[in-house]
Amino acid sequence: MKLTGRVWKFGDNIDTDIIIPAQYLANTDPKVLGSHCMEPLSPGFHEKVKPGDIIVAGYNFGCGSSREHAPIAISALGIPLIIAKTFARIFYRNAFNKGLALLEADIMDHIEEGDEIEIDLASGLIKCHKIEKQAKPIPPFMVELIDAGGLINYLKKQLEA
Repeated sequence: MKLTGRVWKFGDNIDTDIIIPAQYLANTDPKVLGSHCMEPLSPGFHEKVKPGDIIVAGYNFGCGSSREHAPIAISALGIPLIIAKTFARIFYRNAFNKGLALLEADIMDHIEEGDEIEIDLASGLIKCHKIEKQAKPIPPFMVELIDAGGLINYLKKQLEA
């Protein structure tokens, strides 16, 4: 799967309270969650981001509590992928369970917000301007989760087979 999108940059240690603040956790509607995504750092982010845009971040993206609301809020905006230097482990698994792709790569210093990047999810190759960076490839099972749209859809397909 190849993706092309505009970059939104965030720094290190972006926790789940930044991704979706706690006061909105009583709501499970993805559209409502998306409308508050990244609100503490970027008010109105949901109005600026377009489907297909990609988040690029530093170390430890998704740290904090283990809420599934965080990847749901991001996906609700049409963001198909986050590229970060590292991810908090619980966020990593929650994202794939919800059908949100993640790649680990150090590209923060090589791109600017608003740049268009192209990613080959299968190989992990990231291209922007004149640079090419190799991300850590997504494990095959996690690719299956993404292709299915998340863990629940994957399991439903397994039961139907």
